Amino acid sequence: MPVYCLHHQHEPGECAAAFAAWNGFESPLRHQPALSTCLTGSHAVWWRAYAEDAERALALLPPYVAGRTTALEVREIETP
Repeated sequence: MPVYCLHHQHEPGECAAAFAAWNGFESPLRHQPALSTCLTGSHAVWWRAYAEDAERALALLPPYVAGRTTALEVREIETP
């Protein structure tokens, strides 16, 4: 199954809305760890998602969040 890095960005004043969008939204990403820069000032979040394509990967996010997210297909490599 392809792996996607979901890269979400929002403005500083949109943090509350981005997090509130998850309320009542069912997703395997919910209540899972994600990388974020909101507490350091850049206001971005990254999730690892397993999906058949980018559209299905974005569907794992609430619409408000997905609309500000880029889905990048990724693969693990070993750093030389």
